[in-house]
Amino acid sequence: MRSLSNWISRLSTGRVALAALLAFLLFMIFVLPGQAGQAEAVSAGVGSPDTTFFYSTADLYAMAEAYGASGRADYIRARFTFDLIFPLVYGIFLLTSVSWLATRAFEETSSSRLLNLVPGFGMLFDFLENGAASLVMARYPLETAVVDVLAPVFSVLKWFFLGVAFLLLFILGFYRLFRRRTSS
Repeated sequence: MRSLSNWISRLSTGRVALAALLAFLLFMIFVLPGQAGQAEAVSAGVGSPDTTFFYSTADLYAMAEAYGASGRADYIRARFTFDLIFPLVYGIFLLTSVSWLATRAFEETSSSRLLNLVPGFGMLFDFLENGAASLVMARYPLETAVVDVLAPVFSVLKWFFLGVAFLLLFILGFYRLFRRRTSS
């Protein structure tokens, strides 16, 4: 884990983190609103596993039912197009930004530098959630044992790690600003 953390830290220069921030902002402005509108139309007002923090297996099947055959096909298509790219965009932004800030906040030998891996766990659980929910949608009305139970777990873990990643970003960012002001 430490070698992965160090590798990400070495790649995370200020310019790379800034470019990742720019890509993230452009994606949020130009791509996400259209995708959110499409997802809302498909979801028939019952929501989506991707945007729901807590849901049960029964909720997942209720979503699959409400989407209908074409809605489920649209959902799956979005998971293997948009939702392959978006986790990479936000993940690279969070990985590089947290890493860049962590290298300025913690000594090179500090275990706290491993915090830069937190966004990677958010990305991983996002991909797992997308795969699990897509499999349930693809097989509906058949039940998909185990996977249907894992999808909500992956969602909670995704949101937990992404929440922690954004919290780290803000805490480390404020710490960096505070240290710059006090050293001047």
